[in-house]
Amino acid sequence: MRLNTPGGTKTRPTSDRVKEALFSILDSNYLLKEALVLDLCAGSGSLGIEALSRGAAYTVFVEKDRAALQSLRSNMTRTGFSDQQYEVLAIDCQQALKQLVRRQIMFSLVLFDPPYQSNLYQVVIPQVGSGLLTTEGVLVAETAAKAALPDRLPPCIRTDRRLYGDTALDFFMLEPHHAP
Repeated sequence: MRLNTPGGTKTRPTSDRVKEALFSILDSNYLLKEALVLDLCAGSGSLGIEALSRGAAYTVFVEKDRAALQSLRSNMTRTGFSDQQYEVLAIDCQQALKQLVRRQIMFSLVLFDPPYQSNLYQVVIPQVGSGLLTTEGVLVAETAAKAALPDRLPPCIRTDRRLYGDTALDFFMLEPHHAP
């Protein structure tokens, strides 16, 4: 299904090629069925929607941009997922993380695709690892291929990095001694 995307340059949708590769990796190596998913900087919601379509139990979408939120909400209506399967938090990424920690929700899959030039990677990945990621959970950060993230962002470590043209997917999990 073709999804709505916001106009302008604020939001950079994940390419179909990268999305297909990501979900092929996730289907092969991680359990998507019944997963609790967090889609940070969700944009149009395409990554979280794909997770739902592949059997995830519930997805929390976090997006603050008004145009992106409009596309996201439109896409949720078009795809027909039940209100019982998702939630949209129309707030800043870091505010959302604090709120989710207070609610004690743990996610087995976190999809993180902020603006490439942001400094959110070094802040958000450790925050997710410090209270929102399950022991076997994975955080996937989409970045510019030329801007490699550190191997360690405690309590998370990078377990894999895949390059697709100008885009990279960095996979992080909890360091073994930090797992709850």
